[in-house]
Amino acid sequence: MSTPYRIVILISGSGTTLQSIIDSELPATICSVISNRPNVLGLTRAQEAKVPTHVLDHTSFESREEFDRALKTIIDEQQPDLVALCGFMRILSDEFVAHYDNKLINIHPSLLPQYKGMNTHQRIMDAGEPLHGSSVHFVNKELDSGPILLQARLPVLPADTVESLELRIKTKEHLIYPTAIKWLAEGRVELIDGIIYMDDKKMAGPVVIDYM
Repeated sequence: MSTPYRIVILISGSGTTLQSIIDSELPATICSVISNRPNVLGLTRAQEAKVPTHVLDHTSFESREEFDRALKTIIDEQQPDLVALCGFMRILSDEFVAHYDNKLINIHPSLLPQYKGMNTHQRIMDAGEPLHGSSVHFVNKELDSGPILLQARLPVLPADTVESLELRIKTKEHLIYPTAIKWLAEGRVELIDGIIYMDDKKMAGPVVIDYM
C-alpha cells in the first residue's frame, strides 16, 4: 500500500482557499494547517475538518529568518510532499524557499508573469486590461516568478468593480488550486531543473482554462 501524499498548508486569514481544498476530496492528506496569525477563521475551518493546526505568530520573532527557521521545523515534523501557500501573507526567505525546492506552490491573482506583487485587481482595472486571471506556480527566490503550472483566465467586464472582479477571480482560484494539487498528488506533475513536466512531457507553457 502506497504512502498517502502529504500536504502542509500555510495561511494568514479567513481560509477560503483552504476550504476549497478541504472540500475537493483530494487523493492526499492535509497533515497540518499553519497560520502566522492567531485566531483567524482559517484555523477554525481546519479544526472543523479535523485537520491539525499550529499558530506561529510572526510578531514574536525578531527577524524574518528566525521566523522561517521555526516554521521550517514545524513543517518538517510533518514530512510533507507539498507545502501550499493559501493566502500566506509573508515573503519567505531564500533559505526557506531553497529548503522546499520543487515542492512549494502558491496561487497569485494575475496572469503571471504580468502583474506580480500586490493590489492586482486595482492595477488591472487602472490599466484597462481586457483579461484578468490567476496563476498556480512553484515558488522560487524571486517574488511571483516561479514556473507556472495552471492559469484561469476570464474577461474584465464593463460593469466590473474592483470588488466584483476580485470575487470572480477568487471563485476560479477555488477551482484551479485544488486541480493543480490533485495533479501533483497523482504524480502527474514534476518540476525538474526549473522546468515543469506533465505526464512525462515537458510543458511549453502553463495549462490555461478560459472562463469566457
